Amino acid sequence: MSSFPESAANVEPSDLSLLEQWPTAERADKPEEACGVFGVYAPEEAVATLTYFGLYSLQHRGQEAAGIAAYDQGEVHLHKGTGLVSQVFTDEALKEIPGQWAVGHTRYSTTGSSHAVNAQPAVLETRLGSMALTHNGNIVNVNSLREALLKRENYSLVTTSDSELIAIALMEAVNDGDDWVEGAIAAFKRCEGAFSLVIGTPAGIIAARDPHGIRPLVLGYMGHQAPNGVGAGYSAGQFVVASETCGLDIVGATYLRDVDPGELLWIDADGVRSVKWAHAERKLCIFEMIYFARPDSVFHGESLYSYRKRIGQQLAKESPADVDLVMAVPDSGVPAAIGYSEASGIPYAEGLIKNRYVGRTFIQPTQTMREAGIRMKLNPMRDVLEGKRVLIVDDSIVRGTTSRKLVQMLYDAGATEVHMRISSPPVTHPCFYGIDTDSQDQLIAATKSVAEIEAQLGADSLAYLSWEGMLAATGVAVDSFCSACFTGDYPIDIPVQVKNSKLMLEKIPAAV
Repeated sequence: MSSFPESAANVEPSDLSLLEQWPTAERADKPEEACGVFGVYAPEEAVATLTYFGLYSLQHRGQEAAGIAAYDQGEVHLHKGTGLVSQVFTDEALKEIPGQWAVGHTRYSTTGSSHAVNAQPAVLETRLGSMALTHNGNIVNVNSLREALLKRENYSLVTTSDSELIAIALMEAVNDGDDWVEGAIAAFKRCEGAFSLVIGTPAGIIAARDPHGIRPLVLGYMGHQAPNGVGAGYSAGQFVVASETCGLDIVGATYLRDVDPGELLWIDADGVRSVKWAHAERKLCIFEMIYFARPDSVFHGESLYSYRKRIGQQLAKESPADVDLVMAVPDSGVPAAIGYSEASGIPYAEGLIKNRYVGRTFIQPTQTMREAGIRMKLNPMRDVLEGKRVLIVDDSIVRGTTSRKLVQMLYDAGATEVHMRISSPPVTHPCFYGIDTDSQDQLIAATKSVAEIEAQLGADSLAYLSWEGMLAATGVAVDSFCSACFTGDYPIDIPVQVKNSKLMLEKIPAAV
């Protein structure tokens, strides 16, 4: 979800750049996902509670806000707020949102938009009743879409999110006479970019993906017997949609299939109806495979744990090292590190312990703590590392700030050599499709060669997985993925104004 300045509603469209970045504190040295979506149609169940647990399993996709909208006999009940899912909802709050179906959202905001008003679902009134929209992705034609929508009607924007623009486009189509499915298709055709959507209505639930399927979305069912049907839809039953299969598992739902790129599902008392609303060209974000999605989620018929082990094995073949032990940056680097260990025959060990209960903190450490090298999230194991030649595996390097600190931390703990291996290629380009990345000049691999990065990190050696090895390890057609952050080959055209806001104009050096 892209965002624009909070004062946007008071600025003329011709004067507004929706891509301005507001000053922030130091950012995490990882790409950040931008949301998880969930929906459940189960008239006999406590749907708000099911949605709560679904969002809980998708917490890794967004930690700044969460919300649930439930429909009780067509009337919407909404609860949302900032914080983790467990902080936003209590037993009492869930009891206040009764219903027969519900949609939910957990959010990671883009820079400068951590405001309660941006928490989803986004609820709008239409001639057919209240609509509650949840969105994972990013609309790239947000400037032109906003201007077109506000030119016709003087809408009063409530949020600073592009998700509200999708909702307004749908509301406009419905108010012009379309039903929910017709209106959704009309709205989607006005949107360019990445979107996986779960939308609650008084009559049922809409689940849909953009024509490239850049962000994931899956369908499952609850019950002992699978509903009849396939492809075009399923007979009546209790259904769940979620960003990942881990969202199905937690509520006891069984995976049926992915929602296809360019597909819309309508879920109501009659079951699931499928509508192909656009020509599809699959381009799933490869970072979902490498880092974003949970390792227990299933993509292409296997858990991502298996894929991540395989790219670690490939990394060992491509970039061997003479070391005493292999370790990971927990938790995301663990499967690849295990794969590297298995392929190389070098023992795997836990050299870093992660405090899994530390989230974002706004309390500044004391000067004494800073000088001592505060270790809030990762702490090295001196007795494991001392006197050892260490190879550490991580999934990616974005700006290099964290990696540099990690290398020094391992030396300080007694490692005699530190070799770094990355289970993805160098990140050289920003994402415009729903990952919050820095502008290109802040990406270390966009301005420095691998040898220069190695020197800046202070490592004895540094190597990345090849682009070819990363894609081949998926086991599916290599053209099924968006890997623009590694190549600059964007599958959806980016408006010039948007592109220039993040891309450098000068040619970047080859990452060799």
